[in-house]
Amino acid sequence: MATKIDYKKVLKQLYDSPKQGLHIVDVPQMNFLMLDGEGDLNQSPEYQQAIEALYTLSYGIKFMCKLLGHDYVVPSLEGLWWIEGMPEFNFTAKDQWNWTMMIIQPDWVTSGQVEEARKKAVKKKRNPSLPLIRYKDYHEGLSVQTVYTGAYADEAPSIAEIHQYIRSQGFSTNGRHHEIYLADPHKVSPERLKTVLRQPIVKI
Repeated sequence: MATKIDYKKVLKQLYDSPKQGLHIVDVPQMNFLMLDGEGDLNQSPEYQQAIEALYTLSYGIKFMCKLLGHDYVVPSLEGLWWIEGMPEFNFTAKDQWNWTMMIIQPDWVTSGQVEEARKKAVKKKRNPSLPLIRYKDYHEGLSVQTVYTGAYADEAPSIAEIHQYIRSQGFSTNGRHHEIYLADPHKVSPERLKTVLRQPIVKI
């Protein structure tokens, strides 16, 4: 029987923190399924459509890999967030948001397997986002992160704290605001949601 890999445990330093507070981590290059969008999530049906498509394809790939002897837990949903022309993410300007939602894929997954799983998924699901998903590597490198507990709508002070810490340590931002959603908002109350907040950095 194949050993089931859980990336939250294998990459624990990236999905959790040994203690509360801000931490500097070095994030390696990893492979993701990615899908882009824009605008206020509350006004964007494409957002939920994108998430459904990412999970549909991720589970299709997982079942394909399991038949080949590689079993794993489908990793958490992640999101990159930014506003064009703004070096720091503005939490309140929701109508200007751009986003890339994504899910990590194991190193052994090939582009050919992704396309095979996509063809099967398209036959079963009428989701126009499925053909738009891309499979590519992403390398953040040095970053500051914290594990935030609470409602998504109340993240702004924690994000501001991250940016203040970055400046105080002699760094500047070097990429897009990154969130990793460790809990399912359909199963967990807002005040108990856990989210990794991450910001890539570079030394000034």
